[in-house]
Amino acid sequence: MTRERFIEEVRRQQEPLRRFLLALCGGNDALADDIAQDALVRAYVASGSFLGLSKFSTWLFRIAYNCYIDHCRKARPEQVSVEEAVILPADDATDAGFRYQQLYQALDRLPEKEKAAIALFYFEDRSIKEISAILDMPQGTVKYQLSMGRNHLKQHIQL
Repeated sequence: MTRERFIEEVRRQQEPLRRFLLALCGGNDALADDIAQDALVRAYVASGSFLGLSKFSTWLFRIAYNCYIDHCRKARPEQVSVEEAVILPADDATDAGFRYQQLYQALDRLPEKEKAAIALFYFEDRSIKEISAILDMPQGTVKYQLSMGRNHLKQHIQL
């Protein structure tokens, strides 16, 4: 893959990738951006090994998911979860920033695989087959993770 093609593909996937990581990181913009940057660096270094056997976006999201899992394994104690964050009252100025706070809090309570499956399926409109490739699990397991994730979200979100 040429440098120019890589840059073009990354430009197309930049926003969807950020949304995916933002959901995984419980709405923490800075953490999502850090993981995205790490994923893009890793993808660029490995771009010569991209053979086109899957879509570029599937390959890139798999790398990003691995970066997220690596981060979770070595999570630092000084990081604050969404539940511990200061919650400001919603008004016109802050409403946009906290619009999805309840959803992010509920997602933050899900097991990692459920959270990733939900984010890919509902936020990024990925197929079961693509999610299977990104998360490296059988399609039946993806369906199970989605089902369990939906059930857990219902329990955590107060309507």
